[in-house]
Amino acid sequence: MNINTSPDLISRSTVGITPGYMSGFGNSFETEALPGALPKGRNSPQRCAYGLYAEQLSGSPFTAPRGSNERSWLYRIRPSVKHSGRFAKVEAGLWRTAPCHEQEIVVEQLRWDPTPIPQAEMTLLQGVQTMTTAGDVNTQAGMAAHVYLITKSMVDQHFYNADAEMMFVPQQGNVRFVTEFGRIDAEPGEIVVVPRGVKFRAEIPAGPARGYLCENYGGAFTLPERGPIGANCLANSRDFLTPVAAYEDQDTPTELFLKWGGSLFATRLLHSPIDVVAWHGNYAPYKYDLRTFAPVGAIGFDHPDPSIFTVLTAPSETPGTANIDFVIFPERWMVAENTFRPPWYHMNIMSEFMGLIYGVYDAKPKGFVPGGMSLHNLMLPHGPDRDAFDHASNSELKPVKLTGTMAFMFETRYPQRITAHAATSPTLQDDYADCWKGLEKRFDPKRP
Repeated sequence: MNINTSPDLISRSTVGITPGYMSGFGNSFETEALPGALPKGRNSPQRCAYGLYAEQLSGSPFTAPRGSNERSWLYRIRPSVKHSGRFAKVEAGLWRTAPCHEQEIVVEQLRWDPTPIPQAEMTLLQGVQTMTTAGDVNTQAGMAAHVYLITKSMVDQHFYNADAEMMFVPQQGNVRFVTEFGRIDAEPGEIVVVPRGVKFRAEIPAGPARGYLCENYGGAFTLPERGPIGANCLANSRDFLTPVAAYEDQDTPTELFLKWGGSLFATRLLHSPIDVVAWHGNYAPYKYDLRTFAPVGAIGFDHPDPSIFTVLTAPSETPGTANIDFVIFPERWMVAENTFRPPWYHMNIMSEFMGLIYGVYDAKPKGFVPGGMSLHNLMLPHGPDRDAFDHASNSELKPVKLTGTMAFMFETRYPQRITAHAATSPTLQDDYADCWKGLEKRFDPKRP
């Protein structure tokens, strides 16, 4: 298989940056794998260089405001109409899409152990296991939270999702995403976002891989406003990396899968769809290293809201109310005086699907392990377990650095319904709620 890039272009495009990537969030990029493949001064010339076809991929309506208008121009060996055909519906395995009412509503706090990596060969498309769904894909609102398991690279297989933007959160093992726009290599501690409509395949360079996947049915993820924080910290634009152009000129059969309207379809092609020789625009896949997130927090007393840890947000039509917030809890210093430092007990209008990439989560030091996950739906109370409460209430409040930890949340305005798979999984912890059982009555009206 030949994957072609232009070394000269890569060095010009990424001076001082990781080779193969361009830096910035939401930038208007331009990149070419062959010199002169990008037309100058126009998008759709009468004849493109090298006999290429010009094609626009739009991620927003044509009339969206300039600041939110998303589109890229692709210069490819064949137009996408040649990467299509008669699609036939195929089995989607454990992949589910909202609205999904296969399971009765479960009104309780839930937690799962890590999903075991299977011994059988399993590609990404076979290894998606849906845990929760929310909203309605048909109205482009809501999300789904999944676990992905990969033991086999996609060979002569490609995929694109018409339903959702996809955020991959690797937890174990590296994954290579070979996309129309270029290649992205990701490891635990990084995330990869693939916009809806972008074709790709997932490969595992060395050994099996496991992680979390969020399907975003709504508006694209963007950087949250910083407000009084100002111009710096949190997730900085310069740390987001978009791949340079790389293409395959390969005339061998492949299978193209499409997720559309909650169902999975497939068609046969006689060539690779990864054939974009050059592109420019602001609608493209990207990756981000969560370890570059610059946290802010209390340097006096009290506990700020967890919104200060928002990496990306997918807005809704209601200002300040997200379709999805992607929130992390990274390494950070805890220095607040006379303060209960772990996350406080609370009930939330948003519903929270949480996972642990590595390390220990300070509010749940027991039972919540890397690869595990929990669900605290809207208006269901949650907070630190008994051990975390006792430790935080009685320990000496000296500066402490939380190290070697990375937890995250997919937080949404919609209630999240669990799937039948999630409800019957052997990894479901039946005794999760017992972690609060030891929180006894402490009230004494005679002791202030």
